[in-house]
Amino acid sequence: MKEDYYELLGVSRQATQDELKKAYRKMAVKFHPDKNPGNKEAEEKFKKVSEAYEVLKDEQKRAAYDRYGHAAFSGGGGGGASAGGPFHDPFDIFSEVFGGGGGGGAGGSIFEEFFGGGGGRGGSGRGGAQRGSDLRYDLEVELEDAAKGVEREISFRKPVTCSHCNGKGAEPGSSVVTCPTCAGHGQVTASKGFFSIRQTCSTCNGSGKKVEKSCTSCGGEGRVNETTKIKVKVPAGVDTGSKLRSASNGEAGTGGGPTGDLYIVIHVADHDIFERREENLFCQIPIKFTLASLGGTIEVPTLSGKASLKIPPGTQSGTTFRLKGKGMPSLRGGYYGDQMIRVEIEVPTSLSSEQRQKLEEFALACGDADEPVGKSFFNKAKKFFD
Repeated sequence: MKEDYYELLGVSRQATQDELKKAYRKMAVKFHPDKNPGNKEAEEKFKKVSEAYEVLKDEQKRAAYDRYGHAAFSGGGGGGASAGGPFHDPFDIFSEVFGGGGGGGAGGSIFEEFFGGGGGRGGSGRGGAQRGSDLRYDLEVELEDAAKGVEREISFRKPVTCSHCNGKGAEPGSSVVTCPTCAGHGQVTASKGFFSIRQTCSTCNGSGKKVEKSCTSCGGEGRVNETTKIKVKVPAGVDTGSKLRSASNGEAGTGGGPTGDLYIVIHVADHDIFERREENLFCQIPIKFTLASLGGTIEVPTLSGKASLKIPPGTQSGTTFRLKGKGMPSLRGGYYGDQMIRVEIEVPTSLSSEQRQKLEEFALACGDADEPVGKSFFNKAKKFFD
């Protein structure tokens, strides 16, 4: 006995077309054969939910089903999804659900985009040769390396052309012939009542060709996974998010197609001292109260070594100094950013009796005991104390 179409999709009998479409999309993604290779149960479930949606999305068929059930399509005259056996891979339905263009053969590219471009369905049904996919590699570098540039060796796994069959997928000595099922077109047309549906040929998986004996190394794929090592030159001035393109270091193509590219995405690690904002660097340095009062010269760190910084007498906490050209180089070249140094006055937390006595004497000499708050602030706020 056939399962109820509404129960198959997990919706009520009052479901709207949008609810039906959403439910079908969820079920189709879950049970599609490309996502469940070799799982016959999932494939059968996919056919059933496709059949259910094909009927319920059509208002007239849905009305007939609601009134007569599965009997509405018995006898072959009712056409639709159930006439003449199980429903086959409905590319025209996915074109509608996922916003693809047109029906029939257009579904192949939709599946490639939605399911990640892998699989045999529709992948190479229009010419055989396919460009390999691009790859991404995330590379972390230190700020110092980002400032001067660095060369790194990276290692990753990727599909490469099978050396045993030179990417043909056929065992050496075995010939490649035109697919007898689709006559080299890569697609076949299936008729269901008054419906005509174009599908990827299951014999050749859309390539239009068939090997007499599959390659023993790659199983007919034409590619094998290998660990690849390459050297990457990271230019000076890169920042987090910078992308480097390494041409032809992505996945190998299929059917003689070109190799994809490798994109290296840079991540600059956080630094203990410096904070980067574009080409400028910022750091905060604590200085002694006596230095801020009397002034002097200190040595400060920069990415290119140490530098001298003059502290004028009476420097206030929070004052920012600029070291011209001591920041990061521009990735486009031609100039360097600046290094901004903010000084914070360090207040002693522990005083000896002698230090305390001398500091008290200093406070008396400055009049700090009578006016512990800055005069400029006091003049602004004295109305609150009157």
